[in-house]
Amino acid sequence: MAHTLVVNGRRVRLDLPGDTPLLWALREGVGLTGTKFGCGRGLCGACTVHVNGEPVRSCSVALESVAGAKITTIEGLGAAGDRLQEAWIAEQVPQCGYCQSGMLMSAAALLAGNSRPSDDDINNAMTNLCRCGTYARVRRAILRVVEAG
Repeated sequence: MAHTLVVNGRRVRLDLPGDTPLLWALREGVGLTGTKFGCGRGLCGACTVHVNGEPVRSCSVALESVAGAKITTIEGLGAAGDRLQEAWIAEQVPQCGYCQSGMLMSAAALLAGNSRPSDDDINNAMTNLCRCGTYARVRRAILRVVEAG
């Protein structure tokens, strides 16, 4: 069955089974490989994308449940992503880098809804896992973007 999505502002028609995880539809159906597979259970956050502006773990969302939705991946994050990436580099966040696209997507969603997040807001929004333990650097990077306005 065909499913239509708007991915990074572009209408995409995918002929995939409805139960295909959004992650694999994006990676293999659309060719956008910035969204990473981590745990496959929606726990780690490496696969975080935005669906209609909200962060979701794409490995645990069926394609049929997001038909017609606006999907934003790390490739389509734009200026918000650029500011976050600059802060990530300044704070030396990336280590192995595998979780970073999901971390950036979660941070972008946080800042889109809250331009001055508190530490508690950051803790509640940033539930992605990082094997390298860069959580303090992630917090500093988010706060750097906030301070830069």
